[in-house]
Order: sequence, then C-alpha cells, then structure tokens
Amino acid sequence: MSAILSVDDLNDFISPGVACIKPIETLPVPVPSDVPPPNALDEHEVILDGGPSSSSPSSQPAAQISLTDCLACSGCVTSAEAVLVSLQSHNEVLSVLDAAPSLHLVKTTNGYTVDGLQDKNAKLFVASISPQTRASLAATCGGGITERQAGRMIEHLFVGPNGLRTGGQYANGFTWMVDTNTAREACLVLGADEVLGGAGGGGDSKPATPVLTSSCPGWVCYAEKTHPYVLPHLSRVKSPQALMGTLLKTTLSKTLGISPDRIWHLAIMPCFDKKLEASREELTDSVWGGDGKPGRGVRDVDCVITSKEILMLAASRGINIFDMSTTPLSQPLFPDPSLQDFLFPPSERRQSRAAGTSGGNLHYVLHDVRSRHPGSQIQTVRGRNADVVEYAVTTASGETVFKAARYYGFRNIQNLVRKLKPAKASRMPGSKPFGSARRPAAAGKPAGLEYAYVEVMACPGGCTNGGGQIKVDDQVIVDRKGFTTKPGPQEQKEWLAEVDEAYFSADEPDLASADQPMDTDDATAGVIDGISASKVRDILAHWSRITGISLQKLVYTSYREVISDVGKGQATDTERVVQLAGKIGGGW
Repeated sequence: MSAILSVDDLNDFISPGVACIKPIETLPVPVPSDVPPPNALDEHEVILDGGPSSSSPSSQPAAQISLTDCLACSGCVTSAEAVLVSLQSHNEVLSVLDAAPSLHLVKTTNGYTVDGLQDKNAKLFVASISPQTRASLAATCGGGITERQAGRMIEHLFVGPNGLRTGGQYANGFTWMVDTNTAREACLVLGADEVLGGAGGGGDSKPATPVLTSSCPGWVCYAEKTHPYVLPHLSRVKSPQALMGTLLKTTLSKTLGISPDRIWHLAIMPCFDKKLEASREELTDSVWGGDGKPGRGVRDVDCVITSKEILMLAASRGINIFDMSTTPLSQPLFPDPSLQDFLFPPSERRQSRAAGTSGGNLHYVLHDVRSRHPGSQIQTVRGRNADVVEYAVTTASGETVFKAARYYGFRNIQNLVRKLKPAKASRMPGSKPFGSARRPAAAGKPAGLEYAYVEVMACPGGCTNGGGQIKVDDQVIVDRKGFTTKPGPQEQKEWLAEVDEAYFSADEPDLASADQPMDTDDATAGVIDGISASKVRDILAHWSRITGISLQKLVYTSYREVISDVGKGQATDTERVVQLAGKIGGGW
C-alpha cells in the first residue's frame, strides 16, 4: 500500500495472457471459417508497468478495466496499488472542472437557488477532506504549520480565488470544502449504538459479535474476496467518507431542487483504497433514492484523490501549494442552517491522542462503556506487536464488562480472521469438527474470540500511514529536507512520527490546557470524548426529516461475497450481447 497509481503511469488495457478475470466486453466478431476457435480457457493479463505483454499478440480487441470491474473481481490482490485507476485521479478533477461552466449559488429571500442549469453539463462542485490528509501536508510544509493551517491552505486551493479558479477554460472552483471529522463524529455515535445498543443502533440488520469496524475499504475488500464468513461481523455504519457523500448529495439535491447528478463530490483521502469504496454500488442513489438495493446509480462520492495527488493537482495548474494562505477562508452558508452549524462548527476540536490516528472508533466505544459503569477503568494489554492491542473495561470490583481489541496491518488481520473461521464438520463418523472452534481455550478463558468489538485497519500504524499519504522518499520531501541519499525505513518511521504529531496539533496550543484533558466523558449529559451523542442524533433525525429518506437508507450500508469466476464456462455470444445491452448507459 505504499505506491500511488494514476491513469498517467499505467497501461490500463488488458492483453491476452493470464491473471485477470474481467472478460473482454465487446460484441462478438465474426470469425472466418479457416480460423480455429479460441481456447475457452483463455484468460487475460493486466499490464501494470506499461511493459509488453508476456504473451503473443492476439486479434482480440483490448478492453479497458475500471474500478468497478476490479471491485467485482476476486482474482487480483486487494491492495489498491495494484488496481487500475481509469476514472479517479487529479487529471479527472481538472477534466470535469474544464468541461463546462459550474453551477452558481444565488442568494434569495428564502435561501439559495442555483443558476446555470440550462447547461446540462454544468455541475455544483463540493469537496470533503480528511484530517489525515491535512496532517500529511502540514508535515510536508514544516516550519510549525499545524493540521488546521494546512487545511486552510487546501481550502484556498480548491475554493479560494487564488487557487484552481486561476486556470482552466471556465475558471471553475469548488463551492464548499467540508471536514470529514463532522461525519466521523456521527459515525462514532452510530457505531457505539450498534455495538452497545442505543437509539436505532444497528438498523434492521445488527452485526454478529464481535463487531468489526468497516471504515477501512482495503480490509472490507479483503474480507469480501477471501473471508466471506466474517461479513456478518462487519459494522453496517458507513465510513465518514461515504456518510459525508450521502449527506451532501441528499441535502443539496433536496434543498436546492437539483438532481444528484448535477452535484459533483470530490473526497480527499489518505488512502488509495478509498477510490474503491467510492465505486461501490452500495453507495449510490439507487439505495437512498430508489428501492434500497445497490445498483449503478449516481455515486455519493464521484471522485477520490489522495494527499499526494493534491500536489499533482496544484502543479498541473502551475500553483505552488506551499504559497497558499493559512488564513481562514469565508465559504457560502450551507442551504440548511442546522447542517451549516454541523458541517462548519464555530470552534475546532483537537484530535485526542488516545483516540489514535484512524478516527477513534474503538476509543469512543470504550469510553461509552466506561461512562455506563461509573467507577470502571479501561485496562490495556499490548499484543505480540505494536499494532495489536487488547482492551478491557473492568468495574471497581474487578469484573470485566467489555473486551475489545485493535488489529492493524494485514499480517495481524490474518491472525484475526483465522480465529473467526467457523469449524468444519468432519466427514468421518464420530469425529470432532476441525478448525478454529476445536482449538483449546487458554486457562480461564472461553473458546473462540471473546472480544465484543475489534477496530481493524489495513495499514500498519493506522490511517496517517495510508498508501496515498506523502512519503519520506517522495521527491518533494527529499528536496525540502535536503536528503543526499535515499531515505530508508528509519527515516520513514521518523517521518510518520512527524505526520502523527501534525495530526494532533492545534492552531493555538493554549486553547487546550495541560490540566484540561481532551478525553471528556459526562454520562449524565450524554457527552463521550467531547462528543454529544444527543446532538448528533438530533442532526441525523433532522437530516432524515428534510430529505424524506429513512435513516436506515442514509447511514447504513451492506456487503457481499465476491466469488471468482475463473475457470467457469464462458457465456455464449447471445448471452454476451444480452449482458452488454443491459450495461449500456449504466457504467461509470
């Protein structure tokens, strides 16, 4: 997950060979009678390095592969660095910005209306950005630049008059840039309700215990393709990126009276796998605007770029992002006043160090449990490495009321899923089942996995170490730090520490006094780790009310097993024509 790929440095066409399940989707071509029929077992090779195919040329036409195709395939690695990206890149952002004049907000006595709808290609541009991305840029800037200041620089690039608006055919820019931290707080409340029980916790389909976090798309893809037996354990709550996409598309389309496809949402993330998440059919308007079933509708997130691609985007417009202002930028008011206060809060909360760099799902749940048991304590036990940690909430009498864990990195995830693998019945009469369930339990412990909740992330160290983050061996860091030799693992470790420090930074350190802990719990007021669950629930109920869409469709998602079709019989020409006809106009 250390590399970044874009359509510029990939040959994203399939040539005859091996490895790719995706068939060549072209109408059947008449074959001369003297040509032998093709081998029914022919497969196709994905060329990742732009080099020649390992097989001989073929008369078969090339087929382009998209993220949707890769997501529906179980034959490739799940790491996003090996997936062909044909639709989501910084070049795609520039292409869409330059396609037509953007839609403009017009202030009226009743709020806002939209001007420019007569041009069918015109769109309203809105962006969301993660705190990990801001931290990556802050560390790159150096000189004491905080995460919040780096965020303002990015806002000036996308929204301000001296950023993207200075170039392009139509001088387009983004109307709003919102912080995914606001959606994160909603996800934390929803996730805790799902695990511990609460107002509507879990929706119609509650996950099995232990509940596993699902905000990491690399982990979700891995589970769907290789370990479908863990899918019943995945949290149904959308990730902050997905929840923010749904919120923006639904509320803007309803309040401004425009169709969702006229709203173009860009997400800026630390993780390359987030591009895959945006391509999921479960995260489209076919779910919240239709019958609730996944389909190829209008995506909640139209495009995802990573922290590195911000630098590429700025350079493509001839802009030095490090020259951007760090002063606050005024953005138009959001059409709904309540959501304006939610998306653009008057004061910024500093990230809690105890919550970690991946959103704090586990941290919030643990503190919620502790608030429900006055006098209880959270005990921590480090596992076999720094990315495995076990937690227990114990009462004053020593009783353990809740157990949870953190598993980061695929090496540790593999150990986790092995523990969840169900036992298989033996075919031998009288024999015991074999598998994980037959493993003997440790002294004093029940058999099987005893956690109630597990925070799972694919990247070692968490989301600040995402594959799309700026790395120490990237040229921009080599130049700014003056390295004379190629940085190694130790330099990368030190660099990640700088990014983590930026993630927890604040504009004015004196706002958070040393004797005023950031982790504030007030069970009577319903405040956990400084987040008011009641206020979040009120906002969610308001969102459902103004859009007329049930909260079940808005905040929860679903997963499905991805089954390989390698070696299966090929469809007939007639079946292929029918399949193609059904896909016309439905792709991305």
